[in-house]
Amino acid sequence: MDFKDSIKQLSGRVEQLKANLQTEEATKNALIMPFINALGYDVFNPLEVVPEMSCDIGTKKGEKIDYAIMKDGEPVMLIECKHWAQNLTLHDNQLLRYFHVSKAKFGLLTNGIIFRFYTDLETPNKMDEKPFLEIDMLELKEVQIEELKKFHKSYFDVDTILSSASELKYTRALKEVFSKEFFNPSPELVKLFAKQVYDGIITTKLLEQFTELVRKSISGFISDTISERLKTALKTEMTEANSEVTEEKNIESAPKEKNVETVLNFKNIVMELTKKQIVTFEQMDFDLEVMIKDIKDLTVTLKLWSIRRQIEAVLKCASKKTTQKNQKKVLITKNVIRLHWQKMRI
Repeated sequence: MDFKDSIKQLSGRVEQLKANLQTEEATKNALIMPFINALGYDVFNPLEVVPEMSCDIGTKKGEKIDYAIMKDGEPVMLIECKHWAQNLTLHDNQLLRYFHVSKAKFGLLTNGIIFRFYTDLETPNKMDEKPFLEIDMLELKEVQIEELKKFHKSYFDVDTILSSASELKYTRALKEVFSKEFFNPSPELVKLFAKQVYDGIITTKLLEQFTELVRKSISGFISDTISERLKTALKTEMTEANSEVTEEKNIESAPKEKNVETVLNFKNIVMELTKKQIVTFEQMDFDLEVMIKDIKDLTVTLKLWSIRRQIEAVLKCASKKTTQKNQKKVLITKNVIRLHWQKMRI
């Protein structure tokens, strides 16, 4: 199982297991240790993962971090764990203190659901107050998995992570600013835009009017942008669909002898298929039942490859919830199969 699949599998377990995890220790065992393991580290090998590593702070002895990821005998990442139901914001100062007295370059604060990654971008050897990467296992995103992969034992490189950490941190901060400005434009932003379309003095009354105008304009601009992208996507889908139709027309326009051979071969394949499994295409208003056991085991000639692909596409759409994109392809495929079926019955 590759890294992406491992993380997705772990993500799927979180919702299922969390209600049964009553303690911090249970959270570690069920959610956090498997996460460390998914990063390629052996949680039972003290050369790779040290549990309860000492992080004494000045005269305060006995302070311990839950886990330390080791590389070449030195800690490279400290992991502070909490119960899955705890608010991590209440505990970030604890990790900050541990970070300050260790040689680790990265800190991870987690409750098994939320994973917050920290480093020292602002002041050397002092952990930043805000994480450069935050991952919610209940709302996992593909782009986050790619960033997380950089912490895998096989790819771990401090300079590479620090390079992307800076970009991630400030990109995240800017997104937060945009979000606030989108719903509630600040007076500074309103004045910035207003001065570009209005030459007079911006009074308090005008500022109030422009505030609402700016908010509506931002919202309208985003809506228009999304609409244009949807139109482009639909246009692309229609082009692909038309391409498939053209391909099928080309097959039909082949010499008569080849058409007859294709129909006979197609008929033989259908006749050889078992009746043990029947897939009915009711959602397509098409009464033809395709009987198939395992289409992957069929040896199909190049001339029949297109037909085989059509059958597989329809079966796939019948076996799972059909998306809008697949529905269009299904309708085209339906007509193609019906055409071949009618030829076989002649």
